Amino acid sequence: MLEILALFETGARTTEDIFTGVSQKMPLGRVYGGQVLAQSIVAATRTVDEDRSVHSMHGYFLRPGDSNQGITFSVDRIHDGRSFSTRRTQAFQGGVPIFSMIASFETESSGLDHAAPMPTDVPQPEDLPDIEDHLTGLHPVSKRLFTDRPADLRHIPSPIYLEAGAERMPSQAVWMRVRRPIPDDPTIQRAALAYLSDLTIQESILRAHGIAWATPGLKVASLDHGMWWHRDGRVDDWMLYVQESPSARAGRGLATGRIYARDGRLMASVAQEVMVRVPEHRDR
Repeated sequence: MLEILALFETGARTTEDIFTGVSQKMPLGRVYGGQVLAQSIVAATRTVDEDRSVHSMHGYFLRPGDSNQGITFSVDRIHDGRSFSTRRTQAFQGGVPIFSMIASFETESSGLDHAAPMPTDVPQPEDLPDIEDHLTGLHPVSKRLFTDRPADLRHIPSPIYLEAGAERMPSQAVWMRVRRPIPDDPTIQRAALAYLSDLTIQESILRAHGIAWATPGLKVASLDHGMWWHRDGRVDDWMLYVQESPSARAGRGLATGRIYARDGRLMASVAQEVMVRVPEHRDR
């Protein structure tokens, strides 16, 4: 993950800065959405003053990316005010955009402070099975999708990789963290949180309908992603990602999430709309 976040500046123009980055190898050959999210945030952050941190982003996934190729990031310096800066980042492969994002940065100041509380009736991560325990019998290539990534995940009540269980509910929670310590740099920490935010956010939509990831013919694609950073926290410590889906219709589902540090601080909020195609639901 640190390798993909280490972007290289390749040139600068009056209103546009250019960076390049490598792609994380994926068994199915498609760029993981959280990767391009995180890289776009790093690219935009490189163009703002050091005392300004990203506090929100809104992005659209335009085309699937090829994980065997690098990505070029173009950053437009849209606005710099006394407290806020706005940047537009577009990610390109083969000369066409695969992702487009607008992000806002702020010089932090004092102000009102409140947050929705973290749920307390959840098991602790140490009391939940490791991901390996849920992948027995999975094909080795498919298994690599889960075991090769830099994140440690513990689902509540359980993952929906192979089966979704009997109970249908549009919500779940996931303990998550980066597997190894990463630098204290706030840019890296916030970009890594964006990386993690895309891993499981779609699952509350699938769980509501009893659909597992292994369902034959299932097609899921992220359409857009919104994220708001509220408070700092370490992504190499356990965090609780509380997720729910308020609606699904016409092949699209909306999922929302709140990410808490283990001590209860609300670190971030997330929203994503997802395309979902399930063969037996096509005409319903």
